[in-house]
Amino acid sequence: MTENNIHMAGPLLAWYDQNRRILPWREDPTPYHVWLSEIMLQQTRVEAVRSYYERFLTVLPDIRALAEAPEDQYLKLWEGLGYYSRVRNLHKAAQVIVTEHEGKMPAEYNALCKLPGIGPYTAAAIASIAFGKPVPAIDGNLLRVFARLSFYEENILAPAAAKAAWAFFEERIHRERPGEFNQALMDLGALICLPNRAPLCDQCPLQDACSAHALGRETEVPFRPAKKKRQIEKMTVLLIHYRDHILLHKRSASGLLAGLYEFPNTSGWLTREEALREVEALGLESVRIRKLPAARHIFSHKEWHMHGYQVFAGDWQAAEEEAGLAVRDLFLASTEEIETVWSIPSAFRAYTDIALGQD
Repeated sequence: MTENNIHMAGPLLAWYDQNRRILPWREDPTPYHVWLSEIMLQQTRVEAVRSYYERFLTVLPDIRALAEAPEDQYLKLWEGLGYYSRVRNLHKAAQVIVTEHEGKMPAEYNALCKLPGIGPYTAAAIASIAFGKPVPAIDGNLLRVFARLSFYEENILAPAAAKAAWAFFEERIHRERPGEFNQALMDLGALICLPNRAPLCDQCPLQDACSAHALGRETEVPFRPAKKKRQIEKMTVLLIHYRDHILLHKRSASGLLAGLYEFPNTSGWLTREEALREVEALGLESVRIRKLPAARHIFSHKEWHMHGYQVFAGDWQAAEEEAGLAVRDLFLASTEEIETVWSIPSAFRAYTDIALGQD
């Protein structure tokens, strides 16, 4: 281990002071701000998070407000970010903080790990950035930087890799600026030590301490095993208009996109005649139907390949329309409610835009 490798915090922080990304949660790194931003940033690009972060804080500015928020409110604020279990866990953890910690987020890493939805990385990020605790925050960026600095050739997604990276950075973390040390490594991974292509080694403050660079093998690490092929599911989405409302369905309380709202849909690609029969089965008389553009949404483990129909209904054949709908978790919503109240996942974005006249 070289002397430069041991004392890399100095050049890293000097680079960070000149090149750091200006992000809203960094300008006021309260525990709530750090926590919220880190949860939002999981599986989401930084630029996509900015507007969600600001909107969320405008409505729910602190932990107590989040703890007291109704489900439909925080789900709607999260709409489009995906992975809705993240915001549900945010809400659960906020309630725990209010009831067990007098509304103040605990500062210690181990206590943070006990909160719903907070794993080792998020706990370390909060502890280091908001509370100045010298704990490495091992995310994808730090894993990649670690793999190249140490030329780690094993599977970077295995638990052993995270442990090795934690030990590597724990030895080197700056004791007085631990939060900025972690954020510097995050920025280094995002801006210089790039994924899936050659890093910009000539711009890297740690090039003299990097084993992969010394060997000229920067693109060979980190190693990841091949991903499993995603399952493809075919489905048909029905955008059903009745007067000035649109029919929505509430998904079940468990499984994919649990408890969120969607347009009625069915498995398989229906013909026009089959789609009309689906509409009639709901007790609706169809006046006009048109084919909509196909759409696709990619989840981590599956893909939805969607066809769609827009149906304009003339009248209900069933006398007790509301009762008949409620039995099947269906209800009528105005376009204003779709925009402001009901959380429809981004998987249906193409059809939501059509419903709102934004296609």
